[in-house]
Amino acid sequence: MKIYVRERQKVGSGVKEPKFRVVAVTGSKGEASHMKIEATHFRKTEIEGIAKDVGAEIIYLSPMPEEKRGEMKSVAR
Repeated sequence: MKIYVRERQKVGSGVKEPKFRVVAVTGSKGEASHMKIEATHFRKTEIEGIAKDVGAEIIYLSPMPEEKRGEMKSVAR
């Protein structure tokens, strides 16, 4: 099982709010395990604890560069 997470975009440094968002959870085919995510934002220690309990690997996604954000919105259709 893998848990994909990324840093939240609107959390500044020094702010005492959860900094990560779970993007996806995957498991191999044939696995009978399911995971339900209740919260929307997590602290790194919370994600690590959940991953340890369920035996999952954490994949940290790299942030999108500032100049690339909103690029799809500007494309005319």
